[in-house]
Amino acid sequence: MDLQHLANIAIEAATSAGKVIQKYMNDNITVETKEGGSTYASQVVTKVDRECESIILSHLKPTCEAHDIGLLSEETTDDGSRLEKDFFWCVDPMDGTLAFINKHAGFSVSIALISRDGTPIIGVVFDPSTSTLYHAVKANGAYKNKKIWTIKNTNDYLTYITDKKLKDTPKSEEIKDILNNQLTNFGLKEIKEISGAGAVMCAILALENGPACFLKLPKKSNGGGSIWDYAATACIYQELGLPATSFNGEPLDLNNKGNTFMNESGVSYANFN
Repeated sequence: MDLQHLANIAIEAATSAGKVIQKYMNDNITVETKEGGSTYASQVVTKVDRECESIILSHLKPTCEAHDIGLLSEETTDDGSRLEKDFFWCVDPMDGTLAFINKHAGFSVSIALISRDGTPIIGVVFDPSTSTLYHAVKANGAYKNKKIWTIKNTNDYLTYITDKKLKDTPKSEEIKDILNNQLTNFGLKEIKEISGAGAVMCAILALENGPACFLKLPKKSNGGGSIWDYAATACIYQELGLPATSFNGEPLDLNNKGNTFMNESGVSYANFN
């Protein structure tokens, strides 16, 4: 397989979906609910999500047939092909639907190519709010707007990136302890918070506002995001030489056989370059 060719197709798919989102950004969109995790954010869906998925799949499905690639997409029932094929596309047509509904920046399009063992091979993220494209290809580096991306952290404080404000997050005291330890370890002055984005843009914001981190504690109830929330950004972090792991520092399981949820292992993205 020509990974660069496949990456270009994924980029075209993501930017095409991004244009759909931009068309609707200022509209009042009807909100529906679907079966999801334990949080409201995982249960909301709109016609925009579905329209984006349709456009993305029109780009990707020919590659599935040509290269025998599986497919996992948020708004389509998991057909199990991800467990049978050597590689599968992992698609979040619009991550951060709740942010989109609330007209709050932090929604994005996310497309990844993942190997059957869960290794991220291609990662593409498009931010419609700023028309910024992020992508990476395994062993070929990470890019921002198609230019090689080098992270430069200049802040003297730690930025905690979170979908939900820390004060509203379960086990917030445990998270505070983790953040305070990082303050000490890296000699930083204070903690600042950026909240309200979906998981994909939370990971990107940690790269744009370093030193920074984004994490989810392990929990028993379904949630904590799903494979499609982390697949693309895991590839981008991998190519930047930064950790995107489970909460305990193990490789992210991006092809969990049981279900798509990540709650049992949690996640940890860190940018302390």
